[in-house]
Amino acid sequence: MSTETTASVTSKRARAHEVRTVESVVPSNRFHWVGNGFHVSTYFPSEKVPAERVSPFVLMDYGPAKEFAPLARGKRGVGWHPHRGFETVTLAWEGAVAHRDNAGHAGVIGPGDVQWMTAGAGIFHEEYHEEGFTRRGGKMHMMQLWVNLPKRDKMAAPGYQPIMASQIPTVPVEGGGEVRVIAGEHAGARGPAHTFTPVTMLDAQLAAGARWPVILPSGHNALAVVAEGRVRAGDALVGAGELILFANDGARLELVAEEAAHVIVLAGQPLDEPIVAYGPFVMNSVEQIEQAIHDVNTGKFGDIPE
Repeated sequence: MSTETTASVTSKRARAHEVRTVESVVPSNRFHWVGNGFHVSTYFPSEKVPAERVSPFVLMDYGPAKEFAPLARGKRGVGWHPHRGFETVTLAWEGAVAHRDNAGHAGVIGPGDVQWMTAGAGIFHEEYHEEGFTRRGGKMHMMQLWVNLPKRDKMAAPGYQPIMASQIPTVPVEGGGEVRVIAGEHAGARGPAHTFTPVTMLDAQLAAGARWPVILPSGHNALAVVAEGRVRAGDALVGAGELILFANDGARLELVAEEAAHVIVLAGQPLDEPIVAYGPFVMNSVEQIEQAIHDVNTGKFGDIPE
């Protein structure tokens, strides 16, 4: 074994025991409406969060709890629109959203549920507040993520994973609290989501004083969003509405709840491929974007249901 190889192995072993440092803490951006039903802050893409540091995730819209008045007629949400080249993942904590697409899938995302839709080669879908929720009003609290597909799977068949709250395993946190394992593996539990590339998605409720370690491959990008409360990550004290971007300098990140907190941790293997995003399409080249637009205009995404 050469001296260089020995040094490399030693470095990898050292990283495996190191706690990741915090690269940056990013506050929420200004809020905006998606359609007329989702009041969100887009954490990325943005100038403060480099795309290569959050890959395979390409977009995060987070909407903290917001009260909606009862609506006697009409609906709130986003009408039919196309997607290609990635997956949309919607996490619900309060409220209810009805989803429908032109591949024949439909369902309601309620508290604790997750909807994982593969746009792949192309799909139309719509998302509205569920009718009963619309009529009675109430709080809506949700997050939507866009997960990029590797170039080999950009044109995969559209798919739909309705993940009910009852299907998501939970594991306890030392010091109080529990973690829902939506995707990937954590503390001996595996999440129900099927992914094209390695992705970890964890939804944690932490009691004040709880210490939560998360083991991840050191090469995976990792970030956390504090939805409620305050946590400490290294020397950084992070409050509700802030995103923590971790450096890829260890195989373990650690969060300590300064007070009761709700935290979402996201991690994944970076794709290291070109990204060209335009509106509802995420591809690898301008030519592929142009092809997507052409395919929508010539009916290759299929018909829109009435």
